[in-house]
Amino acid sequence: MATIQRIKSITEFHRLRNLPAPEHPLISIVDYKDIQRPKDIEQYNLVLDFYQISIKRGVNGKLKYGQQEYDFDEGIMFFIAPQQVFSIVNNPETNEKRSGWMLLIHPDFLWNTTLAQKMKQFNFFDYTVHEALFLSEKEEHIMMGIIENIKNEYHANIDNFSQQIVISQIETLLNYAERFYHRQFITRKITNHQILDRLEKLLASHFNAKNLSVKGIPSVQFIADELHVSASYLSNLLKVLTGKSTQQHIHEKVIDLAKEKLSTTNLSISEIAYDLGFEYPQTFSKLFKTKTKVSPLEFRQSFN
Repeated sequence: MATIQRIKSITEFHRLRNLPAPEHPLISIVDYKDIQRPKDIEQYNLVLDFYQISIKRGVNGKLKYGQQEYDFDEGIMFFIAPQQVFSIVNNPETNEKRSGWMLLIHPDFLWNTTLAQKMKQFNFFDYTVHEALFLSEKEEHIMMGIIENIKNEYHANIDNFSQQIVISQIETLLNYAERFYHRQFITRKITNHQILDRLEKLLASHFNAKNLSVKGIPSVQFIADELHVSASYLSNLLKVLTGKSTQQHIHEKVIDLAKEKLSTTNLSISEIAYDLGFEYPQTFSKLFKTKTKVSPLEFRQSFN
């Protein structure tokens, strides 16, 4: 098993990759072609104490995205938050002509700014690598323009406006990324629809199981793990495609099955609640009334 290497600072990252020392200890832009990776290790895992945002081209191979594979001919954009573990696999038999850039931002650079709090709202930092952002040529040009603005700013003489200007550029970059992810959810219809189909089959299988009272209601994390995507990515995707989050899809299945049992069986409310995987009948009744505006008993009485 590959060991996990923790890199605590941007300066340490530069040193380990045989790069010149960064011009600023808390922010750096690195050209991918200048990065030297250890060739004697087939796979290694990293944990960074800082943000990494990057676009990469020229990788020999394919990237699996959902149920489809895509060439690396497009710009592939990744977002990694501090303390996330990610893996790099070396292939010594390939001769990569890598290009692109890597923006490294230490959280201390954002300290006491509005962006420091807003970073938590950008859910794509929780997406896994195979949920990368695929950029069109036009979109990549926009991103590169912002990176050049950041580079020019911190290469210039630092003054009282420098940090805020750089931070505003970073926020613009992230806002564009959010827009482009939204576009990706819509345009990659084949992949997205396959995820929807798999979600429906998974929920149907789970709720049709006879031991639902033992397994309980599936969590959002369980569903995401079964579909091999991150929980935040799945909910964002479903919000765009269906207008409902993963949790809402789960609750919808619960309510549909509850309505069926209330209208076609003589089971008590408590028995139905336990059959559906609820530990307490009161929790079931509260959810049912929240979703339908009537209590389970009122719903059953409407059929009499």
